[in-house]
Amino acid sequence: MEHDLLSDEARERLRIIARTALGDSLRSVTYFTHTDYEQVYLRSDLERDADLSAFIGAEWQSFQLTQDAYEGSELGEYDYTIRAFSNGYLLRVTTDREGVFLTTDGLTMTDVESCAAALEETLEHWREGNLGEIEDDE
Repeated sequence: MEHDLLSDEARERLRIIARTALGDSLRSVTYFTHTDYEQVYLRSDLERDADLSAFIGAEWQSFQLTQDAYEGSELGEYDYTIRAFSNGYLLRVTTDREGVFLTTDGLTMTDVESCAAALEETLEHWREGNLGEIEDDE
């Protein structure tokens, strides 16, 4: 489903981040807001049959519950969520207005931390009004 939420440069930025961190195990990358989403990558051996709108609703609800439940805890601020399934993993990085989730066949904590940090930095950069711009020093 193409919603054109992102520029071509922004889509490519998300693909590069995910492919660099996760390599061939990357299954999909989806950018989302409270009202819309755009799947920016789907590995060629997978079918486009997932109900992404249901995923998005669940991820927003989960983000809000997580924020409310752990706010002010000694664990610190929320960074990202990892979900484990029998056929893979989902990594979600979310701000209060947008997020990215990706699915993968396998994960290591190094992969997760690298990918999540790059996604968080990108979303923050976009929040500052630089949607789609890729910094030259990366």
